[in-house]
Amino acid sequence: MAQHSRETRDRSPATLPGPGIRNSAAHRLLSLDILLALLALTGGLRVLYLAAPEPALPSEAATVAHAYALGHLTSFTDAGGAGVSRFGWLQLGAWTMVSDAFGRSATALAAVRETMLVTAVVAAVLLWFLARRLGMTHWASAAAVLFVAASPLALGLQRLVLVEHLAVVWALSALVLVTRPGARIRHDVVAALCLLAAVLTSPLALLFLPAAGWLLVRRAPIRAALVTVLLNLGLGIAYGPAGGVLQPHLATAGHPTAADWAALDPAWAALSAVALVAALAFTALRPFAVSGLLLAATLLVPGVQHTAVLALLLPLTPLLLAGVAQAVIRRRTPAHLSDTGRTRRTWLALAAAGSVAAVAVGWSAGYPALQPSTDRSGPLTEAQKWLRDNASGSWLLVDDAAWGELANAGWPTGMLAPPAACAVACPPAEWAVFSGDVTGLRERYPALDTALTGAGTTAVFGTRDRRVTVRRLGLPPPDPTAPPEAPARAHAGSALTASARISLAPDAAAVLREGRADPRLIATIAALSAMQPVTVAAFPEVAGEDPAGQPRRRVLLTGGEDGVTAFYTGQRDLFRPASVTPTEAGVLVTYPLFAPPGLLVPFSAP
Repeated sequence: MAQHSRETRDRSPATLPGPGIRNSAAHRLLSLDILLALLALTGGLRVLYLAAPEPALPSEAATVAHAYALGHLTSFTDAGGAGVSRFGWLQLGAWTMVSDAFGRSATALAAVRETMLVTAVVAAVLLWFLARRLGMTHWASAAAVLFVAASPLALGLQRLVLVEHLAVVWALSALVLVTRPGARIRHDVVAALCLLAAVLTSPLALLFLPAAGWLLVRRAPIRAALVTVLLNLGLGIAYGPAGGVLQPHLATAGHPTAADWAALDPAWAALSAVALVAALAFTALRPFAVSGLLLAATLLVPGVQHTAVLALLLPLTPLLLAGVAQAVIRRRTPAHLSDTGRTRRTWLALAAAGSVAAVAVGWSAGYPALQPSTDRSGPLTEAQKWLRDNASGSWLLVDDAAWGELANAGWPTGMLAPPAACAVACPPAEWAVFSGDVTGLRERYPALDTALTGAGTTAVFGTRDRRVTVRRLGLPPPDPTAPPEAPARAHAGSALTASARISLAPDAAAVLREGRADPRLIATIAALSAMQPVTVAAFPEVAGEDPAGQPRRRVLLTGGEDGVTAFYTGQRDLFRPASVTPTEAGVLVTYPLFAPPGLLVPFSAP
């Protein structure tokens, strides 16, 4: 009687039709071998695609900055629209501190993306265990994990710094505990805590509660009530008295959309839709299908970020697809319907072949679209190097992405002002560093618009959406009555090219004739040529300044190096160089930014 009562209170969870989970040593070794191979594939592909530039998520930069700020015990306020997940940021910051990711990585973005790689591997382990506990065979479980491991959509999505990836790990942990055979009260308590952590990381994780609740009621209704009480108590505290510290908020909608992601793997989108509906027909899969359909329905809600929803759906739909496939394949046909059975097997074979072909075609186009790169640097890294050489120690007005990268590079965070600092009035910054289009920020913060009005573009790095612009703030407005300088530089440069005492490499001569040389270089080369013959090997570009329209302010002079060095080191006031460096190729002379106006007035007349 007691045994019967115990079985009534704690029923085993429903499983898919099949041989069930075998506990022999051979099967455990087979499970371990398959799982290790899948983890190697998951991690290896994500290392390869870690620095893929597209698709890009605008809110990723703010999450990276928050993780850096928490990990370094400093403060940061983002520009808005990136959502709020203090518990998620705390997890990211804690992991980067433990792993020293910021100290090892070339960029702050790469440092936090390493955490996403670890998260993807952990999620693959949990997905495997969940599939096995639902009664899936080794090969069905492997297929579910393999689909997530190798899908271009998963590779592109799981490399992004997104707190929903952390929420997935917490939710899968809870589901693995709930489906544990012979689970005790302590397992249910831990599952409740995992569900609470998932919801505090992302509010969208609330949609996993129907699946977890259904499984708990199916197994042990009384303990399901205990989990419900614990979860409600935790949520009540988190959204009530501790709401200012723990309550999360979703990021605003924007690109990339579900359609953008589906373009990387159309087969995933089509098969996921089929699996979500078909899984409703199977008892073991029905709770997961309900949660999956609820998540998919949120894609239709205005203002919800599609990328966050897909991150939560990503492990769920392959699980359902593998489960449905196993159940359909193992469904038996009565002996007196042998012809029907043969027809059914034929259709199953055709469906399997069609699915594999669709997946292969989709992946063949999806992988190249990700544009894998081993280069962990980027435009912001180049901008950081330029600022270190030309604006070290200055106050900077920066966007969310530049804040994280410059702080990670060692720039004092007290001298970095994010756009939110311009809510009333901008701090007295000397330079502005912004990525992409700043129109939205200028509209949101009128003080920022005022600060950037009339700012001179000094350096530009990258192109299109990855473009980083460095502006000099506080420059005096140009004199409207002064003649333009570019024609004067061209006239004076052409005069230098005609001098018999000046030898020029073809590229250097082109720079002079086109008016792209700094006036101080033109004047000093002319003066030096009166003292000795001059050979100009090149006017080397300073990275980022040519796209901004800045004149070349470096020159490489060969021949008579001692005289050249003495001449330039003896210059004073306006014509004093920033550096005079002897090299194997010659003497490299570099002038500081912003030549004084009026140095070439005699050449202003046409």
